[in-house]
Amino acid sequence: MMCNERVVKWLNNDAKPYLGVVFLQVTSAGSAILSKAALNQGMNPFTFSFYRNAIAAVIFAPFALFLERKMRPTMTTSILFKIMLLALFEQLNLNLYYVGMRYTTATISVTMLNLIPAMTFLLAWIFRLEKVKIKSLHSQAKIVGTASAIGGAMIMTLVKGPIILLPWTKHSNHVVFHSAQHVMNQHSDPIKATLLLAGSCISTAIFIILQANMIKSYPAGLSLTTLICTMGSLQCSILTLIIEKGNLSVWSLHWDMTLLTYVYHGLVRSGAVYYIYGIIMKVKGPVFVTAFNPLSMVLVAIIGSFVLSEKLYMGRVLGAVIVLVGLYLVIWGKSNDQTSQDNNDQNHALPIDHKQPQVVQGVSKDITVSLN
Repeated sequence: MMCNERVVKWLNNDAKPYLGVVFLQVTSAGSAILSKAALNQGMNPFTFSFYRNAIAAVIFAPFALFLERKMRPTMTTSILFKIMLLALFEQLNLNLYYVGMRYTTATISVTMLNLIPAMTFLLAWIFRLEKVKIKSLHSQAKIVGTASAIGGAMIMTLVKGPIILLPWTKHSNHVVFHSAQHVMNQHSDPIKATLLLAGSCISTAIFIILQANMIKSYPAGLSLTTLICTMGSLQCSILTLIIEKGNLSVWSLHWDMTLLTYVYHGLVRSGAVYYIYGIIMKVKGPVFVTAFNPLSMVLVAIIGSFVLSEKLYMGRVLGAVIVLVGLYLVIWGKSNDQTSQDNNDQNHALPIDHKQPQVVQGVSKDITVSLN
């Protein structure tokens, strides 16, 4: 059995797809924290996109060449065009997101990502990748759950309420932290940030839909990830050269937070995450993957309370609860859709062997007719 088939079989077992999407959201939370810190130190968002894709391509290429050498489809003009299109929307997603993050906070940036499930759900519905029956309770649960998850994430950001005093934040000193936040946000532009981040969410939703379609014709996941990252780094290098107009200093590398951010995103966010996205979408579909996006905001709030000693507010806790309820509804709707589909497949399946009586020379005999 091929490597990719073994991974799909492994993910089909019980809770493993859920562990996979939780991993995606944990890495997303780490991405928001690292990226914002590096951007505050002057990281260029365009070279960032180039380096993370280049690092991912270099790391994953040997694995793709060795593990998928017998299952990699022949490269055609159609496949090459689709890969270029995937890389284009991936670059739009990255550049719009990190340029937008420079004008706002990491929390707001992560909050905007909660638009992705709704956009993906809508696009999947339009392109018939997601079955929706308005009168079906399961479909209603998915719609309500998606809306609840987005609404809960918005409440976490917009509604504060009373402070919840925790043992590790009760006596902490926030003067230095608030001063740093003031410096980081003195050039903030909420409107520009919102437009850029919304554009990033649309690009991400299109990328996920295209990837879900692409893996049907190009099932070699590691090779597809490598090709997307290679093409993405090429496209982003051209974009950076045009925007920076000969400013070679933006390409320099140093042993600092920026380099750590490059490596983390190249190894985890551009490499492993793209591959896991593709594998889970084979098993559960694109909407299931993006339905967990609001979880990253909950994780950021929790990590912030520990690492940054940030106070928790009742509004954020209430929003988190609504997010979790929404996620439960989406998962319940998806799982029941899958159960219904399996039952229908069993009910409509043709028998393997069918026996009919035949009279041969006056003697009744049973013959076996195989139905292909």
